[in-house]
Amino acid sequence: MADTGTATIEKVSIIVSKGSLEGIYPALIMANGARAEGIEADLFFTFFGLDAVTKKQYDHIKLATVGNPGLHLPTLLGGLPGVPDLITRYMERKMEKLDIPPIPEFIEMIADTGAGIYACKASVDLFELDKDDLIDQVQGVITVGEFYEHAAGGQIVYT
Repeated sequence: MADTGTATIEKVSIIVSKGSLEGIYPALIMANGARAEGIEADLFFTFFGLDAVTKKQYDHIKLATVGNPGLHLPTLLGGLPGVPDLITRYMERKMEKLDIPPIPEFIEMIADTGAGIYACKASVDLFELDKDDLIDQVQGVITVGEFYEHAAGGQIVYT
């Protein structure tokens, strides 16, 4: 008789590479859900995803309105002045009604559950940042190889 797939995920490592609202929230929701289920979780912020953990940026993340097919908004309209801020505020209000915290609070909450929060060394170097530019919840600036060591034995999810 065939196995019915009763294996469970015990560990997940989530790569965050996009610096927009719709690129960051899925990773945070997945990490939070994993921790709520007792699953070990690590978040690895790379490239523009670093905005989510950079002190100067993490409280100013916007929704991408140009070229975002999920918005069903013409590209020209999405590029008009004020539209990204308007759409971002609209989405933030909708998320607030669903009790989804803002990014800074969400990251702090996830870190408090024991999830690992890491920044990609290559991206930190690329954008000429250092550990002091990152929020306190970042446990380390690590290489891709070190990330794979953390991820060993788990599932890797790319958002």
